[in-house]
Amino acid sequence: MNDEKLRVTLPMVTIIVLGHTLREAVGASEINVEVSGPTTIKKLIETHQDRLGGLLPYLARREALITMNKRVGTEDSLVKDGDIVKFAFQSRASYDGTRDIPV
Repeated sequence: MNDEKLRVTLPMVTIIVLGHTLREAVGASEINVEVSGPTTIKKLIETHQDRLGGLLPYLARREALITMNKRVGTEDSLVKDGDIVKFAFQSRASYDGTRDIPV
């Protein structure tokens, strides 16, 4: 008989935070969070505000570029177990995600 303990793994999403501004807001560059099922990126952040809440002001001001599994995402994108979500800071972002740089 094997004495190894059974390890139950909970569904997880990996959050990667790029750039000094956003890393400072959450205090880490990579955070693994549990998910109970498919949810939106925004709801995931709201559910884990103790660890991810610092991202909310940047989402509200459209200053966070979101990618999910190497594709552009939005706060309404659905995430599930095993997904990788990256946040990168972009200042003065316009509605389409481009930067407003004066000419």
